[in-house]
Amino acid sequence: MAEGFARELGKGKIETYSAGLLATRVHPRAIAVMKETGIDISYQASKEIDEELLRKMDVVITLCSNAEESCPRTPPGIKRLHWPVEDPVGTIGTEDEIMNAFRKARDEIKEKVKGFISGIKKNVAL
Repeated sequence: MAEGFARELGKGKIETYSAGLLATRVHPRAIAVMKETGIDISYQASKEIDEELLRKMDVVITLCSNAEESCPRTPPGIKRLHWPVEDPVGTIGTEDEIMNAFRKARDEIKEKVKGFISGIKKNVAL
């Protein structure tokens, strides 16, 4: 979801990559809640994070609660930010409750991405 918002809100001002400890497809519920905002992320897939990919970055942003501890060390000179967002994938409940957890995560991520891009435009995010 963060990659989708960054691509849409950054409109060519930033280059984004979605990566994780394992390469995965986007969760179908994430695709559905992003579609509600008019953003199609169905074509996205996260790549497996590695040192080579990290060296290409100016900023690395981690989202899930365990990502801060589990991700590889960031090479020197690369800014690392952590945005703790509750991972909705583990939500247990009715379909409405699960979808609302995905919407909550989506909305939190959108606000974080908007703030980050606004900071870049003001030259304060980095």
